[in-house]
Amino acid sequence: MKFELLKIDPATGARRGRLHTPHGTVETPVFMPCGTQGTVKALSPQELEGEGVELILCNTYHLYLRPGHELIAELGGLHRFMSWPHPILTDSGGYQVYSLAELRRISEEGVSFQSHLDGSKHFLSPEKVIEIQQALGSDIIMALDECAPYPAAYEYVKTSIELTLRWARRCREAHTSRNPALFGIVQGGVFPDLRERSAEETVRIGFEGYALGGLSVGESKTQTYEVIASTAPMLPLEKPRYLMGLGPPEDLLEAVALGIDMFDCVMPTRHGRTGSLFTSQGRLNIKAARYAKEEGPVDPECDCYTCRHFSRAYLRHLFITGELLGLQLNTLHNLHFYQNLMQQVRRAIEAETFREFKAGFLAKLMQEREDNQSWVEVDKGGQEGRRPRSGKVRMKNKGSTKEVKGFND
Repeated sequence: MKFELLKIDPATGARRGRLHTPHGTVETPVFMPCGTQGTVKALSPQELEGEGVELILCNTYHLYLRPGHELIAELGGLHRFMSWPHPILTDSGGYQVYSLAELRRISEEGVSFQSHLDGSKHFLSPEKVIEIQQALGSDIIMALDECAPYPAAYEYVKTSIELTLRWARRCREAHTSRNPALFGIVQGGVFPDLRERSAEETVRIGFEGYALGGLSVGESKTQTYEVIASTAPMLPLEKPRYLMGLGPPEDLLEAVALGIDMFDCVMPTRHGRTGSLFTSQGRLNIKAARYAKEEGPVDPECDCYTCRHFSRAYLRHLFITGELLGLQLNTLHNLHFYQNLMQQVRRAIEAETFREFKAGFLAKLMQEREDNQSWVEVDKGGQEGRRPRSGKVRMKNKGSTKEVKGFND
């Protein structure tokens, strides 16, 4: 793998780059959809290609348990198995083990755990994690780490990062090749000195790229941004920087401004399957009764297949009736939103207008949230009152009024 750092935005430090892998080129900053079990839920590889997806994330833990890395290797590797000829990043399974706290035991040797599928017992060592990912044939693989919970005591996190560093050295020793690329993971919770220790030692070991782990696990946004701001500059300028598990659009923009190149999260796909759709005006809950008769698209500013062909009313109908097409169309729209956002980010960095783009996007998002929160129901005389179960309702905001439908309409 080769990483080209093409430009650094002088106003913010946002980075424009390009990853070259055995299965293709990836433009950065990039958002990776999660194909946990060898598939991005509800979408085909053809649809992913249509949306311009260049890199997806698959999950080592889940593929190890089912159908098994040896079977996938026997059938030609993960790219052939899932008919995805483009780059794949596989995580180490560390986060999944973290989420199975009641079913696992961490030791110096590795992690013992029970399968969430059938209760069978398994063991993952740093060497085993490398073996599994090599068998899968990923383009980018991750070192095994321990993701400390939040909140966690300082001494616990301190012990945890030392274990992660020892595991990182073992992963590096088990994988001496530069293909696939091996990324190290910086941990340390919200403690600046532990993050510094982890970053310095991880860089000293030497990896093809570096990830920030242990974030988006319960800490505040302010803490997340502070960790990114203090840690990213400690990583090599010429190597890609990957922030694991961060999903909200506004957080992606903040992290890009702090020098991050790569992102992944289940948010756009999972939210699509639960009827929560991202738009240029904020998030929309397609389950709401007020969309039952709306003929317009989810987002008038969106040119995705869903918005070009289907109304909010139809999408609500599909969701309420449990039709699979609804999950597909919702997911397609959300993924298009994320892909389009990252494309705009890359263009803005190239044009040295990222700061203005970010400010405009966030201002629009915050205004919509304020508008949604500040509308109150009023009676015909302009007095605030309760919204009826049906019929039209007058609502007031900053001196303006509008009519909306009742809850059950």
